[in-house]
Amino acid sequence: MKKVKNNSAWARIFKSLNGTKDMTDGKPMKLILEFGLPLLFGLIFQQMYNMVDSIIVGKKLGVDALAAVGSTGSINFMILGFCIGVCNGFAIPVAQTFGAKDFSNLKKYITNGAIVAVVFAAVMTVLVGIFTRQILIVMDTPEGILDQAYAYIFIIFMGIPAAFLYNLVSGILRSLGDSVTPVVFLIFSSVLNVLLDLLLVSPLGVRGAGYATVISQAVSGVICLLYMIKKYQSLHFQKEDWRFSGRHAVKLCSMGVPMGLQYSITAIGSVVLQAAVNSMGEVIVAAVTAGSRISMLACCPFDAMGSTMATYGGQNVGAGRLDRVDRGLKDCTKLGIAYAVIAFLFMILFGKQMALLFLDNPTQEIVTYIYYFVIANSSAYILLALVNIVRFMIQGLGFSTFAILAGVAEMVARAVAGFVLVPLFGYICVILASPLAWVFADAFLVPAYFHVMKRLRGQLKGAL
Repeated sequence: MKKVKNNSAWARIFKSLNGTKDMTDGKPMKLILEFGLPLLFGLIFQQMYNMVDSIIVGKKLGVDALAAVGSTGSINFMILGFCIGVCNGFAIPVAQTFGAKDFSNLKKYITNGAIVAVVFAAVMTVLVGIFTRQILIVMDTPEGILDQAYAYIFIIFMGIPAAFLYNLVSGILRSLGDSVTPVVFLIFSSVLNVLLDLLLVSPLGVRGAGYATVISQAVSGVICLLYMIKKYQSLHFQKEDWRFSGRHAVKLCSMGVPMGLQYSITAIGSVVLQAAVNSMGEVIVAAVTAGSRISMLACCPFDAMGSTMATYGGQNVGAGRLDRVDRGLKDCTKLGIAYAVIAFLFMILFGKQMALLFLDNPTQEIVTYIYYFVIANSSAYILLALVNIVRFMIQGLGFSTFAILAGVAEMVARAVAGFVLVPLFGYICVILASPLAWVFADAFLVPAYFHVMKRLRGQLKGAL
């Protein structure tokens, strides 16, 4: 918690880091908007290409292919979510040391994060590749779409190293306050993905969509890495910076693994729910796939707010500015509530029109299913705003273990919906599963935030 003394040498380095943003000084609302808007633009672009990906598959290959890709959504989130969570966790010590102007440890966290990420990527790719088909069978994936689902998701999982590369580099850049550069490369990746979809889906089927995703992410990750190496030469990495440090690796894992597990544990509930959805047939699976894509696009601002809070909280706790932490959380929550209301009204007015994008000659039945899905989810967006804003703030403050417990709360809610409520009451409980999960998570996260801030204030007082 103690801020590292900033001598003139480190001050010169800090000034040379063009493109970074120091979030420990200035009006929180202004900083949140400046940092978050580029993230939002990138996330919207990413979700739009995810939607285009689904639209291309649905229109070119039909309902069964769309259902096959959609049926893998929860397992995709469980595995790749772990990768993303680990990389975001690795970035937290970078943000904290950046806020404290402790550039010596900052370099060690960057280099050791790269070393540990290589190990994680290699192990996960092998293990997941071996068990992918068995997982799909356990999830009760309909037999008519099982082979297509496996063909698609196996290719995605073989791209785990590419996912680690892109998310680690972009996470480090965001921790240094640069939210623009990752967006530029994300847009590049999105455009490349869509172009490859158009080229590969017709001749290769769902495999083409998988190849398009992996290739675009790998290319973007490599370019992003080359940019970072050139951009931050002023940090002057030396040979000794690349020596493995058990102390730094343990700290990285203590942040990264809990965040990864938070995603995966949350996804376990989604897997249970997806299994319940799969048992309801291809039409319901396709409807939930389309509804989920629409909701993911609408939820981009909440994701941007969460990523902003992680960096904002990490830098300010590193600088010992706890007063700014509270102010930032309040300002971001106001933004979240305002957007949640606007998004709900938009879905009421235009939800059916968005549903029509995914299929040629859709039936009224499937359009209705999609519309009910997006209305039910958007009605609870205020709850989701709190989940993202508070959870990522807590993670940025260095208490990643709490993220696991919040993930457990969401998992329990979705598991109850999948095991109990959906079999009893049907589709209505499919569309209410996420709002129920957000209620459970908020019931834990809001008291957890006050507990964390109380502990940090005690630590800061003791360090003075």
